[in-house]
Amino acid sequence: MKRMLSGIKPTGQLHLGNYIGALRNFVKYQDDYELYVFIANLHCVTFYQEPRVLRKNLKDAIALYLACGLDPEKCTIFLQSDVFAHAQLGWLMACQSYMGELSRMTQFKEKSQKNDEGITAGLFTYPSLMAADILLYDADYVPVGDDQKQHVELARDLAIRFNNRYSETFVVPEPLSPKVGARIMSLSEPTKKMSKSDESDKGCIYLLDDLATVRKKIMSAVTDNLANVDYDKENQPGISNLLEIMSSLSGEAIDSIVSRYQGKGYGEFKKEVADVVCREIEMIQKKYDKIVKSDLIETTLKQGAEEASKISYRKLKKVQKKMGVDIF
Repeated sequence: MKRMLSGIKPTGQLHLGNYIGALRNFVKYQDDYELYVFIANLHCVTFYQEPRVLRKNLKDAIALYLACGLDPEKCTIFLQSDVFAHAQLGWLMACQSYMGELSRMTQFKEKSQKNDEGITAGLFTYPSLMAADILLYDADYVPVGDDQKQHVELARDLAIRFNNRYSETFVVPEPLSPKVGARIMSLSEPTKKMSKSDESDKGCIYLLDDLATVRKKIMSAVTDNLANVDYDKENQPGISNLLEIMSSLSGEAIDSIVSRYQGKGYGEFKKEVADVVCREIEMIQKKYDKIVKSDLIETTLKQGAEEASKISYRKLKKVQKKMGVDIF
């Protein structure tokens, strides 16, 4: 069975874009792959976060992983910092990375242009840690959104570089993106990705938003003046985004939805999108409420850390031996 690995960095609450672009696919993948999913809490601290808020976001993320259908009996779920090999191999991969490669990473380039003084060394080197996250487990596939493929490419480059220098050691991973819903956009600015950093908060639907808020955000979503439901990302980015959301959650093909709404108004279309989204989120929230009141989070992380540590430790020792770091 092929192995797959991915994780989410919960610097804020998980939102609908995370669910459609990642979590729903993880649930499908756990039946077809040897799946490892982790909460990337070390990546969360590349900039300051209030500790109390971060702890809540981490706990909520794990609860939502489980509420969305990930099964600890089918896959390995763990907290990144509970597996010490991540940070250690992250340093070794930083020593294999070139300054030019890291400076070309999109997140670093964008944030450094806005605030040079507030940029940490961690923001610059975190792609090396992300590569280590992947390479530790000899992952064949890494499910990512389109905007994250750059990080998988770096992991591939580092794996090939290390293999050439020290002999065959790492599996060279492949990025895997879903055809629909890989990049859900903001409801208020449909040319930008849905993000917790949305200044107005109207463009981002959080999985723990109350249903009235969810419905209001969808009904207020930016559309256009064309008065026609059609899938045209260039001329109708708002409507196209709502179509992707609805298709991803309902399973109905976009062409079919478009056909049903020919000659109908945006209000009726948005109402059905809101119904579909609210139904899905209500189901998730009911499961979430039960999980946070149980000990499932603690037992899942303990079990996951033990399993992940066994595999990652063997890989780390192999790497260190080849590099000459280990004496015996």
